[in-house]
Amino acid sequence: MKFDGENGWDTSATLLDGSWVERRPRRPEVEAQLLRETRLLPWLAPRLPLPVPIPAVVGESPLVLRHTLVPGEPIDAYTAENGAALGRFLRALHATPPGEALALGLPAAEHTHRERDYAIARCRAEVLALLPDSLIAPALELFDAILAAPADTVVHADLGPDHVLAVAGRISGVIDFGDAHLGDPAADFGWALSDTAPEFADAVAETYGVTPEVRARARRWHQLGPWYEVLRGHDTDDAAMAAAGLAGVIERLAEGPA
Repeated sequence: MKFDGENGWDTSATLLDGSWVERRPRRPEVEAQLLRETRLLPWLAPRLPLPVPIPAVVGESPLVLRHTLVPGEPIDAYTAENGAALGRFLRALHATPPGEALALGLPAAEHTHRERDYAIARCRAEVLALLPDSLIAPALELFDAILAAPADTVVHADLGPDHVLAVAGRISGVIDFGDAHLGDPAADFGWALSDTAPEFADAVAETYGVTPEVRARARRWHQLGPWYEVLRGHDTDDAAMAAAGLAGVIERLAEGPA
């Protein structure tokens, strides 16, 4: 996590006294998400085998949250040991009772399906026409797969190297639960199984018990990732981001779903 006061699409974060993180919403609509984290994460933390932030409200107008620092830097040691640790973490996260999480404000399946519908509609309208003709059919197959995915499990939903931290080469914690919702467990494997070292990915899958069906859907979620980068570039008038996202869309579609 960066601590420059301007980081993050949804929030800014400031490091205080080297041990506290103070977070503020960057847009009014993010306040509900932050307040949800103050209910959900204290309940989740004792159920998980790795440290996570446990935020509390320290200011209401404007909203300010604070939590103790989860130490570490973005993971760059993709060892089997770290893969096993992440597999245990995801197994515990995905085993948490959905009903209790929903009672604490976790977005429900209906919300998840609406968000997917909206995202895929934007992808069709803003990105599909930018693709080579040869990739239109694979893109439509991807959309169908995402829209048919289940939404029945508590998921982190933004798991990648920036949010999995390590100290001295060992996983030290997981951060940024702002996108957590009731969703497809395979979405939490998109990065871990496709963008890491084989020994890491194999250990994640073996420790968790990833089934062939989950692995196949994880590949689909990995394919979808750069589409969001294109949309983010459009939203922020960042042509370079949109171009990088489009290159990723084309590359991952060309690789195929398996």
